[in-house]
Amino acid sequence: MSDQIASQPSCADPFDPASISLDEALRRIAERVQPVHACERLPIRECLDRVNHEIVSSPSNVPPHANSAMDGFALAVASLQQDGITEFEQIGTAYAGNAFEGSVSAGQCVRIMTGGLIPQGADAVIMQEQTEVTAEGKVRIDANHRVGENIREAGEDIKQGAAVIDAGVRLSPADLGVLASLGIAQLQVKRKPVVAFFSTGDELMPVGEPLAPGKIYDSNRYCLHGMLSRMAVDIVDLGVVRDEPQAMREALENAAAKADLILSTGGVSVGEADFIKPALEEIGSTEFWKIAIKPGRPLTLGQIDASIFIGLPGNPVAVMVTFSQFVVPAIQALAGTRPTRPKLFKARADDRLRKKPGRYEFQRGIATLDETGEWRVGKTGKQGSGILTSMSRANCFIVLPDDNAGVEPGDEVSIQFFDWSL
Repeated sequence: MSDQIASQPSCADPFDPASISLDEALRRIAERVQPVHACERLPIRECLDRVNHEIVSSPSNVPPHANSAMDGFALAVASLQQDGITEFEQIGTAYAGNAFEGSVSAGQCVRIMTGGLIPQGADAVIMQEQTEVTAEGKVRIDANHRVGENIREAGEDIKQGAAVIDAGVRLSPADLGVLASLGIAQLQVKRKPVVAFFSTGDELMPVGEPLAPGKIYDSNRYCLHGMLSRMAVDIVDLGVVRDEPQAMREALENAAAKADLILSTGGVSVGEADFIKPALEEIGSTEFWKIAIKPGRPLTLGQIDASIFIGLPGNPVAVMVTFSQFVVPAIQALAGTRPTRPKLFKARADDRLRKKPGRYEFQRGIATLDETGEWRVGKTGKQGSGILTSMSRANCFIVLPDDNAGVEPGDEVSIQFFDWSL
């Protein structure tokens, strides 16, 4: 018998030769996930953060008519003397929504408010601050003006027939304003992806009940529900699933009948009580991975009929890390928009950060702007994957790439602000 233990790579090791990279995991998820096809027509007020189904073209010019960009006086520039001051007779007023009836001749002007239609015969608006009104009501204007001054031309913002919103766009508040400016009251959008999730483990108890010996409260479902609630998805909470093969199979079948994406926390490691793998392999397909990141090494990708399954680790910080890196782009792809990687910002480290080369690490940090406008970041204390307070105190991940061998105070690092939205 050998005097050494034949150990296997674990999450305590900086590198596992059997692990795959973060980029490779994202590539495989992207290959598996297909966007939902069903659509629905909704009032535009209900379309915020939804994904547009088809190209929207403008049915009209915006603005529909030439109008004034300023409060001032509308006139024909040809009426201005080349040198000196010209006096104009004011013949009326044009308000936004109440046009001046008539036309402007040489030597005449119309008082006009912002948004007012440009009167016939006028080709410029002179702002009121650049004019003088005499006691007799004459309007005095100098020669330093040009045709088109302070006029918003018809179609200046949007030309009739122009494409204004592409298919696959996640609709912003400004997009809704554009649609309203075109008189579009309803829009065809992709239906929301349905996401079902559950926790696994006989040790888990619901909040509000006294803890029995050996039990813990189920925090993962609350983290997942919070993150999913900030995304344009419909949520199905399936509770806690017992560590029992039949219960696991029933939970997966129930989730697959309801959801486009199924998420679980826990039960994807190598323990004897991990029942997800056999249940998945019995009713669907599965790939079990070890990913070269910390925290969040174990991850599962599978499929049951048309439903995608992503099994997340059990530790709460690892759940939130893997959600941000893998689940968010999967939901983006399901919704029909292009998946995006979280943006990285440069910051100066305030603390020494321990790390060995071999895998990506997502340490939790608090980023602030210093007096020079540079981001600085400090860690939130102990960085264990079960220390959920390291997330609640943080506003960003400190992202340390696989070749990083540690950080000293003052070193430049990359940070990734928390953003759970679609």
